[in-house]
Amino acid sequence: MKPENSAPDAAAIAAVDAAITSRRSVRAYLPDAVPRSTIDAILGVASRAPSGTNAQPWHVHVLTGAARQRLSEAILEAYRNPETAQGHYEEYAYYPKEWFSPYLDRRRKVGWDLYGLLRIQKGDKEKISAQNARNYAFFDAPVGLIFTIDRRLGQGSWLDYGMFLQNIMIAARARGLDTCPQAAFTRFHRVISAQLALPAEQMVVCGMSLGWADPAAVENSLTTEREAVAQFTRYIE
Repeated sequence: MKPENSAPDAAAIAAVDAAITSRRSVRAYLPDAVPRSTIDAILGVASRAPSGTNAQPWHVHVLTGAARQRLSEAILEAYRNPETAQGHYEEYAYYPKEWFSPYLDRRRKVGWDLYGLLRIQKGDKEKISAQNARNYAFFDAPVGLIFTIDRRLGQGSWLDYGMFLQNIMIAARARGLDTCPQAAFTRFHRVISAQLALPAEQMVVCGMSLGWADPAAVENSLTTEREAVAQFTRYIE
């Protein structure tokens, strides 16, 4: 039974919807520092994400200043060294071994939409590699986040982790900040583990850039498409 005085708060709905729908992967940032109190507030809100039996499987490593620079330089050194780059592999399969439609089509579209904005031609390996390398500089964001999980936990904890990550991105948007979740970091988990002195049981989930979007950067004009609700929803009555 619907409780009394349960009329929806239009302003609250609009604020939540705006934070969600304005979220995007930002790939160029202003250098302005993000106050630690703001980061703490974002993480505190995000920690309200649900998790099975309240396990709260997330571990967050916040890098700013010299620490962020050191990690970026270490990863970029490995990325750019042809003798060692091939020896780095993801610890878990984020993407399928073989892509297929419609997922392959969406993947290709967002890739070439981005490269089109950046005027990177198909087959220009040097420019594509340089753009990929920007991941490891956190796209020049003032805050770099590395997320880890205890490798002994099960698949459900990874589902919980996704909700935590989403909460971070939405809480950041509510404060006028932007983010970019980055699976690219998983390839260099050994470099990250060494740089951050991670315990052996901690596994890298992903990285994330956090800061204020650079409004002059053309790559930040990219808006990805979403399927209509009717395309992915089935009502059963």
